[in-house]
Amino acid sequence: MKHIIFLLAISLSILSCKNESKTAESTLEADGPEMIYASFGDEITVDDVLDSERITELYQNLKVGDTVDSKMKGKIIKVCPKKGCWMTLDIDGENDVMVKFKDYGFFMPLNAVGDVVINGKAFVTETSVEELRHYAEDAGESEDQIAAITAPKFEYRFEADGVLLKE
Repeated sequence: MKHIIFLLAISLSILSCKNESKTAESTLEADGPEMIYASFGDEITVDDVLDSERITELYQNLKVGDTVDSKMKGKIIKVCPKKGCWMTLDIDGENDVMVKFKDYGFFMPLNAVGDVVINGKAFVTETSVEELRHYAEDAGESEDQIAAITAPKFEYRFEADGVLLKE
């Protein structure tokens, strides 16, 4: 009986940590003809995506503690090189957003680059020095760069439940 429970627990752990990617074909009017996307997390579409002006306006009107359901697009700046458990996106050429994945339920490929559409919750936060240092460490920054982080940072954040990566 113990062996059956042990095998069941291992099976559930493996299934809950899988990072499946599906291919979806969708159209973004602004991008022209039909595009192919790899899909991560919940299945989403490219419909009703906020443009960069609306995204920036949305974030500028948020206060710490506010959340807004939204869908936006951006260009990947960086993906966590250890697991793909977070990414940063350029949303308008001037601002970036830190994206994590709902319930740690999926990850991005470590080599992911290019444009994405994300769906979920936008919010702002003040990120602690400890957390900023952790992200810098994950990103492979030098000890000097990590030690130079001495103040918290006001950041745009996003908890994604689904991501489409343009192929």
